[in-house]
Amino acid sequence: MTTTNKIRDILEIIEDEENGLIFEKNVSIPLKSSHLPVRCNVYRPIAPESAKFPVLVTYGPYGKDIPYDNFFAKSFSEVNPEHKSKYSAWETPDPVFWTSNGYVVVRADERGLGQSPGLLDTMSRGTSECFFDVVEWASEQPWSSGKVGLLGISYYAGSQWRVAARRPKGLAAIIPWEGMTDYYRDRCRHGGILSDEFIRFWWNRQVITNQYGRPGRAASKWGQDTIEGDMDEETLIKNRNDQNIDNENNRFLDDEYYKSKDFNLEDIEVPVLSVANWGGILLHLRGNVNGYMWAGSKFKYLRFITGRHDLPFYYKKEVEVQKSFLDAFLKGEDKVGWSVPGKVSPVSVILRKGDVGFNNAEAEIKYERREETEWPLAGTQYTKYYLTPDKTLSNNPPTSSADIISYDALGNLKDPKLVQFTSAPFEQETEITGHITAHLNISHSPSAAATAPEKDIDIFLTLRHISPSGKEVFYTGTAGDPIPLTKGWLRASLRKIAESHPRNLPHQPYREYRSTDVQEVTPEITYAVDLEVWPTNVVVEKGGRIVFEVSSGDTQGCGIFAHGNLRDR
Repeated sequence: MTTTNKIRDILEIIEDEENGLIFEKNVSIPLKSSHLPVRCNVYRPIAPESAKFPVLVTYGPYGKDIPYDNFFAKSFSEVNPEHKSKYSAWETPDPVFWTSNGYVVVRADERGLGQSPGLLDTMSRGTSECFFDVVEWASEQPWSSGKVGLLGISYYAGSQWRVAARRPKGLAAIIPWEGMTDYYRDRCRHGGILSDEFIRFWWNRQVITNQYGRPGRAASKWGQDTIEGDMDEETLIKNRNDQNIDNENNRFLDDEYYKSKDFNLEDIEVPVLSVANWGGILLHLRGNVNGYMWAGSKFKYLRFITGRHDLPFYYKKEVEVQKSFLDAFLKGEDKVGWSVPGKVSPVSVILRKGDVGFNNAEAEIKYERREETEWPLAGTQYTKYYLTPDKTLSNNPPTSSADIISYDALGNLKDPKLVQFTSAPFEQETEITGHITAHLNISHSPSAAATAPEKDIDIFLTLRHISPSGKEVFYTGTAGDPIPLTKGWLRASLRKIAESHPRNLPHQPYREYRSTDVQEVTPEITYAVDLEVWPTNVVVEKGGRIVFEVSSGDTQGCGIFAHGNLRDR
């Protein structure tokens, strides 16, 4: 039972003639499952009372009233000026730009956050049901045309998949921009291994700091204090489910915690523009690709981008794509052909060729874009490479007998334990685009220095690109950090593949990660395992090489997405 303050009307209405909009602050949205409201800000064009507009909705934890420049000042300083205003907020569409283009913008504080009372339970079924109510409410307002679109980055993208699968009335299109679809596989447990470092950073900096009732928000320049009053720490703890604790305490997809967050992508029917970043190799990339593959929508599109996680959303060219897609399905103004079957290529790929550096938007403009008819790409030639005893990566089957190559367990970013296999220089320019499966034969031997019996093997894979000059080519990661081509993971005890599952594909093995799937990992016994490596793209120039890296823990390129929880590993 959630403890809350006395709920009252805290609505403010401001006519902002300078920016051409009406700002309704702290509008209370009634919920079907609770007597407590969700609070939102409504930004709508100044227009006659009878005017109706399509609506763009965001619903999330980061604070509808926290200015972008307070949330992340450096990022805001680099945003396209056309999308900077006093109403700008992290990872959401700017109200001034979109209202000037004939849209209403609704920005809601998720339940238990900002000015919305209730249980803070991010990414849960309950909060998705609240989002459902917000979408339907937006479609029914007197200023609404009845058509609602969803547009936002990261959290504001991942939540789109979950609510679209529930099919709320009025929802007409979604643009999940770098947004995971699978809470367990994409975000929390890579191959069954807990990815705890980002969850801890994210939760402690960006979520509980905005909890409803938390004292001191205004003093910290983190939005306004809770208008209905502060709460003590004991009450705040009772009013939230902590992702750090919940993910550490639950390990399997059939645990109620993870099971309750599951949904079917096939239930999504509205038009989808899924935007995937090749650099999102530890959080969102897999989800955007799988979301496109499995969504049930008649009109669905997959667009790849590069660059940092925060900025491309606001690039002029990318906004033009967003606007043309939304205009087509929310206004009926289709100047491109999104709503005409076969008119727009369903897949748009950006090709990473050459070493242009990382975190350099101007340099990445050099990457070529190519339109494709399907994903995986038509004409893909799945090519086998073999690991050799001399640590090369060869496309010729081995002629000698098998050998064993060993490395130490429990490596980490500061002290990596790994082995690398390097290809010969490519004899001609070669494009690698798509999914990768790694087949390994693995075993473990007891260590004389071990203080506890070894019961499992955690496998970390990395694919790296070496330029013809012999230098590793790094790409732009989520936070602007240097990253390799891609990564993959697996906990050996969870190696069981769901052979008959429709999502189990030769190029993408599928696991259900259930407690009943756990298999023995006995010392000195060899096990054959197939690992999913997240999709990637690179054009390897003549003379370039590929490095396949196997390690027992995180290595360069994991950034803030490390897997170091001592209880889990």
